[in-house]
Amino acid sequence: MRGAFFRALMDLAERDDRVYLLVGDLGFGVVEPFIQKFPRRFLNCGVAEQNMTGLATGLALSGKIVFTYSIANFPILRCLEQIRNDVCYHRANVKIVSIGGGYTYGALGMSHHATEDLAIMRALPEMTVVAPGDPMETEAATRALAAFDGPCYLRLGRAGESAVHNSRIDFCVGRAIQVREGDALTLISTGAMLRTTVDVADLLAARGIFARVLSMHTVKPLDVEAVLAAAQETRAVITIEEHRVAGGLGGAVAEVLAEFGVLVPFRPLGIPPSFCAPTGTQEYLREQCGLSTAAIMKSLESILDPVHTSSV
Repeated sequence: MRGAFFRALMDLAERDDRVYLLVGDLGFGVVEPFIQKFPRRFLNCGVAEQNMTGLATGLALSGKIVFTYSIANFPILRCLEQIRNDVCYHRANVKIVSIGGGYTYGALGMSHHATEDLAIMRALPEMTVVAPGDPMETEAATRALAAFDGPCYLRLGRAGESAVHNSRIDFCVGRAIQVREGDALTLISTGAMLRTTVDVADLLAARGIFARVLSMHTVKPLDVEAVLAAAQETRAVITIEEHRVAGGLGGAVAEVLAEFGVLVPFRPLGIPPSFCAPTGTQEYLREQCGLSTAAIMKSLESILDPVHTSSV
């Protein structure tokens, strides 16, 4: 995802001299091409994320399209007051990019576990929240958010995420992408859990249970129509996210179902409401919190038989 983001950013900066990049003293291996090509549109703000956000706001209010970039929680939690009071209040054209959503930096401990970011960003007025599911969605999201006028949060993995889409996608902020067709149940994924979600759907298909898969890359504004269609046209709705259920995708979907009075079996799968004490690889920590393919299949067992029976 990181490579896809920078490919898109470089192309955008080549075409539009309003595009700026601000970083918090990191990422030089991937940032250097931007520095070399656009030195006057790059700022290393040091380990000072609050200042970085203030500078980004000032540049945006003078007509620039500004991307701030750092890992995991650093570009959001350390400078949340500046994001709220400067960026959002003034509806500044700042795009906050977080690399390492979920347990991507699992070996570095809980300070680097980005597990509440979607909920926090979703709660801010004027903020658009996007978490693409694979490199193709990442490139499309970067371009879409650059064209979007207003504050945006872009949550990415790191590197090595596999491609899910095999052909060109129709990416639109606020509109989910249907990855698999099915009428037995719906699996709604956000962020880098898309690959795992598709793998789960394939395992279900082998059992004769055909799941609709939605890549809900935009958590705010949520695609309400896609959620309601899933609830009305399939027999259960499951959300899958590498994020806490409270306030994230699961919370957002639950709000829609409650607001519209839709009664459907619903299960949000995500990170439990406690800090993860172990350290390890992203794969290991996903397993620990029930987000591996096998763990998700086990979590679905209690609703699979009723769904399968009613769909035959």
